[in-house]
Amino acid sequence: MKKSISLLLLIALLLSLSCSGCGCSRKKEKFSAYSFDYFDTVTIITGYETDKETFDDVSDSVMEQLEDYHTLYSIYNSFEGVNNLCALNQLVDGVHPCLEVDPRILDMLEFALDMYELSGGRVNVAMGSVLSIWHKYRTFGMASPEDASLPSMEQLQDAAKHTSPESLVIDREKGTVWISDPEMTLDVGAIAKGYAVEMIAQSLEEQGITGYVLNVGGNVRTIGLRGDGTPWAVGIEDPDDPEGYREILDLSDASLVTSGSYQRYYVVNGKNYHHIIDPDTLMPAAYYVSVSIVCRSSALADGLSTALFSMPVEEGMALIDSLEEVEAMWVPVEGDIVYSEGFRAFCR
Repeated sequence: MKKSISLLLLIALLLSLSCSGCGCSRKKEKFSAYSFDYFDTVTIITGYETDKETFDDVSDSVMEQLEDYHTLYSIYNSFEGVNNLCALNQLVDGVHPCLEVDPRILDMLEFALDMYELSGGRVNVAMGSVLSIWHKYRTFGMASPEDASLPSMEQLQDAAKHTSPESLVIDREKGTVWISDPEMTLDVGAIAKGYAVEMIAQSLEEQGITGYVLNVGGNVRTIGLRGDGTPWAVGIEDPDDPEGYREILDLSDASLVTSGSYQRYYVVNGKNYHHIIDPDTLMPAAYYVSVSIVCRSSALADGLSTALFSMPVEEGMALIDSLEEVEAMWVPVEGDIVYSEGFRAFCR
């Protein structure tokens, strides 16, 4: 996971404390639902409703949608009768198949291409050939730390020759996707979860459902205010203090996503190697401990948190300043925390 499970627990705790401590009477009560089944992380749905049956209907619908997106966007697992990303990545007689896919795959991949342009190539779902190498070495290194090692630069550079988004061929009219380079694969870890959360949040808003927060592995999306009319309290974990938080934000109709180097990593010769790979160096990005994004869209926040992680702070600040209603917080490896101009307005 890019984001901390303790962040999820913080949100649940803050919600519980803030609701139980006011002593006021409200028509709506707070309910929560949990799952460990989707996107290989913890999901927490919290909402205010007049009765548990209504909340259960909403949360069941959210979980069903999450299951659908998890199935469609999985690159590691195939599902019978479903043309998902794993199926697109497969080779048949040495070439990728051209498959008719669910429109939600087309939509997400087109958003991914937009993020590639916006980020100057820092978010690239065509980097599966490189990221799969790191995934293999990281998985082995975590299971057998005494034998952990790094991939060779030659191996990474050879794989990087097959990461062009131009090899991703989308035909909207036919509803098909094809990867024209047999050695290229898709990896949507930088955006898929945030994109799914945003699509589900928008579906709730279209139904007039409000007073909810969706938290999928730290991709937080608030929908309206809490039952008492106050914002949701969402914390950003302090990597140096497992029980502390860098900031606690008040959010409504907004998203918070944090990318960090301190959750998913392995150790080689006493040095940590995390999972956010700089497309320029092909090594774990070395600028920050974490980058947090606040904006309305969870999809945009997810992509930007990854993009900024591989940029010098000046370049990242310029990108944030070019976007409307988007704020960022950088925690560098060395030096003081950096905030975009409007970020502190959300902080308690």
